[in-house]
Amino acid sequence: MHIDVSNDNTRLSILQLRGRLDMLSSGQLRQAVQAQIDTGKQQILIDLGEIYFVDSSGLGSLIGCLKAARNVGGDLRIARPDKQVRSLLHLTTLDLTLTPYASVEEAIQSFGKAG
Repeated sequence: MHIDVSNDNTRLSILQLRGRLDMLSSGQLRQAVQAQIDTGKQQILIDLGEIYFVDSSGLGSLIGCLKAARNVGGDLRIARPDKQVRSLLHLTTLDLTLTPYASVEEAIQSFGKAG
């Protein structure tokens, strides 16, 4: 998996993932998110638009990243999940905790509505 990080403002980091989010790459995601939190970012947006596979370890890492962000008073959003990922979120009812957004812009806007 490859991760590109961009910081849109002082509180928001966008992590664009490419490849597979699975047992082999889930630790990489957790480390990348923690690195952003350690630099003071409280709002984390994970763009899944170029992820073509997620397994249970990948879901676990997303939940771990959500907890890490909330532990510092922030939050996490996911954007652009494909059909397989949306189905997996729905089957595990994690879509109630990790609401999938259709676009990065929609997810960014949701941060303003949450507080």
